[in-house]
Amino acid sequence: MKMMWMVENWFLVVALAAVLGGIGLAIYRFTGMPTKKQVETIKEWLLYACIEAEKELGSGTGEIKLRYVYDLFIARFPSAAKMVPFALFSLWVKSAVDEMKAILSTNEKLRSLVVGDVNVKN
Repeated sequence: MKMMWMVENWFLVVALAAVLGGIGLAIYRFTGMPTKKQVETIKEWLLYACIEAEKELGSGTGEIKLRYVYDLFIARFPSAAKMVPFALFSLWVKSAVDEMKAILSTNEKLRSLVVGDVNVKN
């Protein structure tokens, strides 16, 4: 009876194996990177996450934005989140926020998209 189910639904088994294989490969590639490369990847991603938090929550909501970015970090990098202390993560976020502010101060189009208070000339 089980063999008949397998024969009738072989495509589901193959699809499930492909999805699990893809997830396994992504995890293997990320965890196989040197620690320095992982940190670099996370820091690059944190800039994006900080811009998203600024866009969603606006200015003057620092602690809420930090929590928002931390929640995104846990969802995106669950294994790294278990290894990185929150104090270190906060330092990385502070660095990303400083970089974000520098970018927003020089890029009016991006600032317009994130903050929405700049008149951009086309």
